[in-house]
Amino acid sequence: MATIKIKQVRSSIKRPAIQKATMQALGLKKMNQVIEHEATPQILGMVKKVQHLLEVVE
Repeated sequence: MATIKIKQVRSSIKRPAIQKATMQALGLKKMNQVIEHEATPQILGMVKKVQHLLEVVE
């Protein structure tokens, strides 16, 4: 399966708890941190929920 790189570009401070939990579940802890995940439907769904805080490079 293809992998995607996810970069956190906006802070999760003052965001709803569910969005903070999603960011934590993706493994993002700091600004400008880049992580790599496989492009599964579960990961893509989480990315879609917090897309305003992320930048995705496929």
